[in-house]
Amino acid sequence: MAPRILLARHGQTQWSLSGKHTGRTDVPLLEEGRRGAKLLGERLHRPPFEGLVDAEVRTSPLARARETCELAGFGDRATPWDTLMEWDYGAYEGMTPDEIQAVRPGWLIWRDGVPDGETTADLTSRADEIVAWARSSDRDVLVFAHGHILRALAARWLGLPLLFAARVKLAPTSLSLLSWAYDEPAIETWNDRGHLG
Repeated sequence: MAPRILLARHGQTQWSLSGKHTGRTDVPLLEEGRRGAKLLGERLHRPPFEGLVDAEVRTSPLARARETCELAGFGDRATPWDTLMEWDYGAYEGMTPDEIQAVRPGWLIWRDGVPDGETTADLTSRADEIVAWARSSDRDVLVFAHGHILRALAARWLGLPLLFAARVKLAPTSLSLLSWAYDEPAIETWNDRGHLG
């Protein structure tokens, strides 16, 4: 069986709740985010996942992803990996899309990028590195990370340009699964939050 990649977005934070671009700022989970992380872990330890005992687990080193991983019950198996860190938003760190639109009408992060931060080419390169790692594995992989890097990862898994990521939303504490269909990369499940009840 070709390896699959399971994507777990970190739990709710104050900044994700308010819509602020949270790149490298290390904001903590809210209580709702901690509760969601535990529920995600319960789901991943039940059928059909059964604790993903053979999967390799990696996490962004940022606290919100790392804590989600730990609360979900995978902290002791997870390797921190800087490549899974969120987009470096540079001058737009901590701003909402509406605030950015006020100074830069028509702006779209996936097309236009950010000043003084990581370029779209840099983000594409990081996503490609994650895809290459996942595909080279002889087993499934589980990653705990952030909204924009995971959306970029999905686009590149499918072999599509980064701009495709603008078309797929991803909520906090969601679970997504990238796999294969007819020997082609596919999205099997996306933005699933059924475990949150």
